[in-house]
Amino acid sequence: MSSRSGWVTAEPGEALAGLLGVPPPGEELPLLWHWLHLLDRPAQADLGEDGHPVRGGAVAPPGPGRRRMWAGGRVVQWQPLRPGEKATRTSRVLAQQDKDGRAGPMTVVTVGHEISQAGRLAITEEQHLVYREAGGSTASGEPDEPRPGGEVRLERDVDPTLLFRFSALTYNAHRIHYDRRYAIDVEGYPGLVVHGPLQALAMAEAARLMLGPPTGPVSFDYRLVAPLYDGEGLVASAYAGEGRSVLTRVTTREGRTTARGTLTPLRDEPSRPGW
Repeated sequence: MSSRSGWVTAEPGEALAGLLGVPPPGEELPLLWHWLHLLDRPAQADLGEDGHPVRGGAVAPPGPGRRRMWAGGRVVQWQPLRPGEKATRTSRVLAQQDKDGRAGPMTVVTVGHEISQAGRLAITEEQHLVYREAGGSTASGEPDEPRPGGEVRLERDVDPTLLFRFSALTYNAHRIHYDRRYAIDVEGYPGLVVHGPLQALAMAEAARLMLGPPTGPVSFDYRLVAPLYDGEGLVASAYAGEGRSVLTRVTTREGRTTARGTLTPLRDEPSRPGW
């Protein structure tokens, strides 16, 4: 288990707003924007060849030479974080499971986070990380499907500059996002890889454009179904699901789906499933 405390400041949110071309936050951070705060900053000596830490922190690779991918997760926002106040994040590994996937053996690690501010639980989160054997993944994603009526879309071009700036903003040194030669020659991708958190943020922003800021606790479940590469475009959309839920997805400009998410309003009190 690890813990980190610090001030939630306005500057990272202003930077992300400029990056995505969305309104800057006011007195409360939008959903998922907590990813800009309480960041781990490992020593350079603790980074592996791919740019990820190999020692220290809450998570370390389950074996040498394993490639890390962000596969998805679930975030419950009980109350938004507020700039100008301190917050504390507690993290721990919740589960680790070996599986056989389409690309071969892999290890799925589930990391749990809790963030509190002003003495109250604000956010609970589970992140699913996949560690696979060396060798690239060029999965084609889910088939194209008709776009539903009434969807709200957030479309952005994705180029190396945007990916580099998002890496810098989130202190993410994974080389597949900014080092084209490494991404292609070492990890076997056809280009630079768009961050999973960037796709999730885009989906949450599409939902915010559709609904406005949440008025109470909400849950956001998301999964990355295939890699998205620079030059393919990023089209995040939100549309009505069953009941009060909102469905979201990310596609390329050509319609290949790379991520999906579901936003669900909650009425329950904060809890700690699995902790």
